[in-house]
Amino acid sequence: MSKLDYYEVLGISRDASGREISSSYRKLAVKFHPDSNPGDEEATEKFKQAAEAYEVLSDDEKRSRYDRYGHAGVEGAGSGFGSASDIFEAFGDMFGGSGGGGIFESFFGGGGSRDGGRQVRKGANVRVDMTLTLEEAAEGVTQNIKIPRSEKCDSCEGSGCKPGSRPSMCGTCGGLGQVLQQRGILRMQTTCPECRGEGKRIDDPCRDCRGSGFKKSKVDVEIQIPAGVDDGTRVRVTGQGEPSPDGGPAGDCYCFISVKEHNLFRRDGEHLILQMPITYTQAALGATIEIPTLEGPEDLTIAAGTQSNEVFRIRGKGIADPHSGRKGDLHIQINIETPKKLNKRQEELLRELAELEEAHVSPKRKSFLESIKDYFAPAADE
Repeated sequence: MSKLDYYEVLGISRDASGREISSSYRKLAVKFHPDSNPGDEEATEKFKQAAEAYEVLSDDEKRSRYDRYGHAGVEGAGSGFGSASDIFEAFGDMFGGSGGGGIFESFFGGGGSRDGGRQVRKGANVRVDMTLTLEEAAEGVTQNIKIPRSEKCDSCEGSGCKPGSRPSMCGTCGGLGQVLQQRGILRMQTTCPECRGEGKRIDDPCRDCRGSGFKKSKVDVEIQIPAGVDDGTRVRVTGQGEPSPDGGPAGDCYCFISVKEHNLFRRDGEHLILQMPITYTQAALGATIEIPTLEGPEDLTIAAGTQSNEVFRIRGKGIADPHSGRKGDLHIQINIETPKKLNKRQEELLRELAELEEAHVSPKRKSFLESIKDYFAPAADE
């Protein structure tokens, strides 16, 4: 049975560099690894073929003979891998350690940074709530807040040990915080169950923090809220969360914003809406009225004949977009108010107006006794 071309097996060109050869082999080794393809004989065969091709092409002398004479030039020079275990024995260093665990540990053992070979974790995030007025949300504000988080214990200076004592190295993981577990030919790196990734053991814990190295506290932090935040906005304060339990970066603080309802303005995104009452005479004759804005009073010209619910707009008097800084508009919705009470002169003028418009209006209200008298008057005349 003729063998496949080694370059075709690895999927590379004949002038591929050593780095390209190694990179291609790594990908194929992961793809066709027997533990990832249990019971798949075809995948196991491709795994062996890739290893055989890599063994020849990664060696300059063997590759030269293969390029000149083909498979005949390297007959007897190959390893003749009988199993996947033989492959790891041959190429263990390539995968980051003896036995070939390194590359697969990175896939199955979890990510994260390391400190001297020990896995380090980021501290937990914390949450605080902040309530703002609409004016504060529109302009932006700097406030001091209290962040509930753990702080280093003063008694043990964060070691978790009773003053005068020191932690001992974990005997299970040798201080690395990680242990290797064998699953067939696959070696996986996991967190040490004994020290939970700490790499150390506290034999005589601090009484104040009970060995944790931290104590609950509330820390005053100045936080700057940008202009334009809305109800439900989250503002992140980097590095102000819980400290890492093993020397990694601290977590973050997320400040959740709630904005109080305003007694005049209603917010719609970057725009503000104002319900503005005017009299019927102002609506009919037109007027210049003073309206409130977040920046102070402004004059607004009401055109003659303005109808109820008509909307006027003043550009740039809304809320700033927190990303672009561009301000929205102020929308003034007109509400024409009908007076509930009229003085005598007002009533006379309105009735004259009604006569001019030939409008049917209710007669002037009479007293109850006058109404009774008028009711019975026709019967008396008869």
